[in-house]
Amino acid sequence: MGAKVKIRVTPEGQRLQRILKELKELEVRVGFQHGKTVEPDGTDICDIAAWNELGTEHTPARPFLRKSVDDNKNRIKAFLEYQMQQMIHGVSAEQALKEIGIFQKDLIQEKITEGSFIPNAVSTIIQKGSSKPLVDTGRMRQSVNYVVKKKESGDG
Repeated sequence: MGAKVKIRVTPEGQRLQRILKELKELEVRVGFQHGKTVEPDGTDICDIAAWNELGTEHTPARPFLRKSVDDNKNRIKAFLEYQMQQMIHGVSAEQALKEIGIFQKDLIQEKITEGSFIPNAVSTIIQKGSSKPLVDTGRMRQSVNYVVKKKESGDG
């Protein structure tokens, strides 16, 4: 007969198990939440962001969301590794996800402001008084946000 083995999980191991459970249940969504911000004419900022990101029949794509990730891969990797260390040292998964949301929000806003994109058409420059793509009133940039929520919640 085999000997009975008793496994004892250390307090650190218990904390790690709690963090992993939290991470399994939560997610952070960064970008634009449909229905949260609208232009004075009723146009949803989420739609405006999508039109700018992907382009339309009349405007070129200015992929500020994709470039905020593609142009910052090393910064993102280092930040995620730092947040992992923070969780190991006691920061909750929810707090780490909030920090990730703030970090990525900042990268998106930075890309909107400083990104190199196809210039505005002359007619657009005349209409808005600026040659800077993606920036008119600043409302889209200000509307970038994040939410931490339970996975598979179904709402946007």
